[in-house]
Amino acid sequence: MSTRSAPRTLIQGGAIITMDAEVPNLATGDVLIEGDRIVAVAAKIPVGDAELIDARDCIVLPGLVDAHHHAWLGVMRRLMPNVDDLFAYIRVVADTLGAHYRPLDMYASTKLTAAASLDAGITTLIDACHSSRSPEHTDAALDALDSAGIRALHMVGAAMDKNAPAAHLPRDLERLARAWNHDGGRVQVGLFGQFKLDWWQAARALDMRILTEFIGDLAKLGPEFAEKGVLGSHNIFNHCARIPEETWKLFADAGVNITVNPRSDALFGFDDESFAYQQAIDHGLTPALGIDLDTAFGSDLFGEMHALFGQQRSAMRYRRFRGEAAAPAPISVEAVLQAATVNGARAAGLERSIGALTPGKQADIIMVGAGGVGVFPVNNAIGAIVQAVERSDVDTVMVAGQVRKRAGKLVGVDVAKLSAEVAASRDYLLEASGYRPDHFGTLATATSTAA
Repeated sequence: MSTRSAPRTLIQGGAIITMDAEVPNLATGDVLIEGDRIVAVAAKIPVGDAELIDARDCIVLPGLVDAHHHAWLGVMRRLMPNVDDLFAYIRVVADTLGAHYRPLDMYASTKLTAAASLDAGITTLIDACHSSRSPEHTDAALDALDSAGIRALHMVGAAMDKNAPAAHLPRDLERLARAWNHDGGRVQVGLFGQFKLDWWQAARALDMRILTEFIGDLAKLGPEFAEKGVLGSHNIFNHCARIPEETWKLFADAGVNITVNPRSDALFGFDDESFAYQQAIDHGLTPALGIDLDTAFGSDLFGEMHALFGQQRSAMRYRRFRGEAAAPAPISVEAVLQAATVNGARAAGLERSIGALTPGKQADIIMVGAGGVGVFPVNNAIGAIVQAVERSDVDTVMVAGQVRKRAGKLVGVDVAKLSAEVAASRDYLLEASGYRPDHFGTLATATSTAA
């Protein structure tokens, strides 16, 4: 008779992608979970006292990591599907709508993003919050992430709109660190600090990670950031389009983390054939994938994997066609999946805990149905994940050993209630701001009747 206090679950009979070079992939195998940990991965695990999850006709792999997402934009889904002007985007989401956000709007948006992420097999989210208008707004976002059951690193940052209060930052970081940044915490806090060196220093004193959005045409890295010890593995730089070679060398020497958003970077025209993902690879870095925003997309990392595969091959083939004999090789599906799992875990500072099906790591696991007409027959499991699978194929999602989606349905989420809360939040924001979206328009922006 077992005396174990932690419940055990056996995922049985699936194709196993481990993302760990030391733990072989298996055409058919089992994964044993005890409590919140993976304890074994093998072709056959005889266990008599575990709850069984039948994984036949499924692919089992680590949960996906969305390494950059503004979760607070959830209620603005597809509000600006054609926008290509960053500053027009900021005028709408920050100056017009964001300026009216209440804590409950922050909660509704973040909860929606977290739930949609789990539904799509994303078990970890780096939440890039450039709308931390008050401690109450931050608390609402953190409560939403925690209640959703997702693993998250919430990056606290000043709101983008010009008149937003920011006096509570960075001093509020100490309170947040005490409340959330304990060992093993599923939800933790970092700093969305941009190029504020004094804010960085405050965050580093609290052992926090630091996020900076960096587009070479819009910002430069000053000499003070090249001082010894300023940059390191605690830094996450997003976009990284069109930045100079000396900056890439500085990043490589410091071992910073790079995140790219293939669809968003293309939407705004940030990137070119130099391709930030490839620049990071060429400098020995390990870029991760993010979704970035809901105003044109949504919580679907499969779309980012599709885009990365196509964009890298297009950019590198163009360079070769142009006569660059040493152009980098075409990307592989293995590299794409690594960007969506292992590299994302590293960006979040969680590479020892998640990102691979390794015994001892947290049981952040997804199970993807391979029996759908768009997926079978599975002749290459990684190719199926990167090139064929969609959110509707995600059957089971587990975070820290807790099932968050089963048999294609979210667990513990009242979708009707969430929908009503999100609709009420959106309607309030539109009324308060005077913004009037065009439901069938083709323009990049709609109109505002606000004075």
